[in-house]
Amino acid sequence: MPHLRSTPPTTYRQLKSRSRPVLDALEALGCTLRRAGPLDDKSAQLVQLAAAAAIRSEGSVHSHVRRAREAGASADEIRHALLLLTSTIGFPTVAAAMSWADDILRPGEPRAKPRTTARKRRQGRR
Repeated sequence: MPHLRSTPPTTYRQLKSRSRPVLDALEALGCTLRRAGPLDDKSAQLVQLAAAAAIRSEGSVHSHVRRAREAGASADEIRHALLLLTSTIGFPTVAAAMSWADDILRPGEPRAKPRTTARKRRQGRR
């Protein structure tokens, strides 16, 4: 797999410039935690992706999709990791996380537009 390392998002770079010691400590903690156990980096990123989806954190889902890809996870593995959460966190939460993952996996493609219900269409005609 080609090297996928990308530039961190603008918000992250701004936070780091304003609070470098805090972000450096947070990054060091993350590295220490990943090295503390037997999971490889790809598995660790998929676990963290699942947690990000569970707490409905769009930014964290974006980040962990990027990191999982950098660690060698395929798009199918990422989507499967999210799909596995359905019976635990519910389909609506998984659907949202899939949409956020696709922001990274398929950049430039528009998100699906929400369907307009018949009731909303009727209200719009008034």
